[in-house]
Amino acid sequence: MGAPTPQASLPREQKFVAWLDAVKSDAAAIFLLGDLFDFWFEYKTVVPKGFTRVLGKLAEISDAGIPLYFFVGNHDLWMKDYFKTELNIPVYHEPQVFTFNDKQFFIGHGDGLGPGDKGYKRMKKLFTNPVSKWLFRWLHPDIGMRLGHYFSVKNKLISGDEDAKFLGEDNEWLVQYCKRKLETKHFDYFVFGHRHLPLEIQLNEKSTYINLGDWIQHYTYAVFDGENLQLKKY
Repeated sequence: MGAPTPQASLPREQKFVAWLDAVKSDAAAIFLLGDLFDFWFEYKTVVPKGFTRVLGKLAEISDAGIPLYFFVGNHDLWMKDYFKTELNIPVYHEPQVFTFNDKQFFIGHGDGLGPGDKGYKRMKKLFTNPVSKWLFRWLHPDIGMRLGHYFSVKNKLISGDEDAKFLGEDNEWLVQYCKRKLETKHFDYFVFGHRHLPLEIQLNEKSTYINLGDWIQHYTYAVFDGENLQLKKY
């Protein structure tokens, strides 16, 4: 939401809200795996302007008793406790393990995991440093938000231009990360965002890697029916 401009992203926001309306009737839980916003920074008393339709719909779903879980992405990694205090939506900054119907799920955004991507990993350490966040908070919100949006679009380490290309299974760093995790513990499903491609890759006979794609070109999501996890298109 908000990329490349709030006006241009409005139809996407409306489509996402329509999807939330469509799935809320039978959803046991909804997981949002990051990069929901092009840029997000929480000042102590200020939140970014816009996204009213999305925030209102999430509040409605949460108030209806449907659990929601949010994992920060590389675009909204400065999210803190606004979702938790205002919407009752827990916010995670690291991957988490969930069990549904005896199936083990390893769920996260996916940025900075696996080998390589050293430039982004260095940048993430800088951006998440408490001193960096403290200094940024002293900027007037009008200046801070403009800077954030500018770098989000211009910096390829953040914008993820390369994440729209399939690199081949042997070169997909999230696939390599999942295979290494399986060396020490079994997971039925690894589910990530971050990559701008819908992907379903069989890691072994009992484990699958799913990437959810994006809502810029693909409009894809995954559904667990109690037995299997499947990618679908809205």
